[in-house]
Amino acid sequence: MKIFLIRHGEDDERYKGGWNRLPLINRGKKQVSKLANYLAKRQKDFKIEKIVSSDILRTRQTAKIINNKLHLPIEFTRKLREMNNGVLAGMRVKDAIKQYPGVYFRALKMDERYPGGESPIEFKERVIKSFNELLEENKDHETVAFVTHNGVINVICSHITGKVWTNKVRNFKADYASLTIINITEDSKEVELTNFKAR
Repeated sequence: MKIFLIRHGEDDERYKGGWNRLPLINRGKKQVSKLANYLAKRQKDFKIEKIVSSDILRTRQTAKIINNKLHLPIEFTRKLREMNNGVLAGMRVKDAIKQYPGVYFRALKMDERYPGGESPIEFKERVIKSFNELLEENKDHETVAFVTHNGVINVICSHITGKVWTNKVRNFKADYASLTIINITEDSKEVELTNFKAR
């Protein structure tokens, strides 16, 4: 089984991400369109059978742009959501700095929650649990695309490779509209490709 981990296209970085409801910007849509075209051209080789996407707007839009080319069954789920940043979601960055000084992802202790949100350790545990559930739910498929977020991709890849994940260090790079491939057999799981970007 192969899992194609796809990060959403670019959104407006003047606003806090996480669980915000903001759309892709035009550049982000173009980034995703390039990846969609690449996947469509290689679909005979890739044989992607299904798309499972985070239900947050920017990932929904990304999944739909890709599926306009692939025409596959598509499912939206909370299981692939980014870390819940609570009251900061969607706030202008400059406002968040004023209202919640020192409250940002890299500064949190592993067991410290965003106001109204998750802690890094809760996020990590949720993602690993959700990933395993999704693998079980999709075990009858050979190749599935998961459209998700940078943080989720990092937790999954760290878990598979045995690297310690914390919010202080990014183990894997996952740029906007990038592709990371996980190969899963009965005996092993491995990260086959990271941060591929279509040109």
